[in-house]
Amino acid sequence: MDHTDTIGIGADHAGFSLKEILKTHLQKRGFAVKDYGTFSDQSVDYPDYAHPLAADINSKAIGKAIVLCGSGNGVNMTVNKYPGVRSALCWSEQIAILARRHNDANICALPARFITEPEAQLIVDTFLDTPFDGGRHQRRVEKIKSGGPGSCYS
Repeated sequence: MDHTDTIGIGADHAGFSLKEILKTHLQKRGFAVKDYGTFSDQSVDYPDYAHPLAADINSKAIGKAIVLCGSGNGVNMTVNKYPGVRSALCWSEQIAILARRHNDANICALPARFITEPEAQLIVDTFLDTPFDGGRHQRRVEKIKSGGPGSCYS
């Protein structure tokens, strides 16, 4: 398996149980899974797990990842600090489709306290199985990378 067959996964305490379920689900689908933690439901700080995962996406050590916290917002904000990351907060199948088709998202952030296990599995499967449309969307993705006036890239 190359890096595109390895899925990173990381969560804080609020996402721990769902992370474990999704990890097994991904392995059953044939993916290698790199687990960035946490490894229990004890209270932790989500950036401690999101940063190493995002760094590996940024360096292309892995191709795609799933991050979880209670709302999905904290991990999503953290991983999106990296220029090679395009993380989308996905709470439905349709959002996951659009995140991949239009934004070429490489991380799916999940709100563990607001979705069920079956919903999470459907969102993850959809995210991983949906291709990027390219075309006019490629131009927009390039503009995300380059930043605008006042960004750290200008």
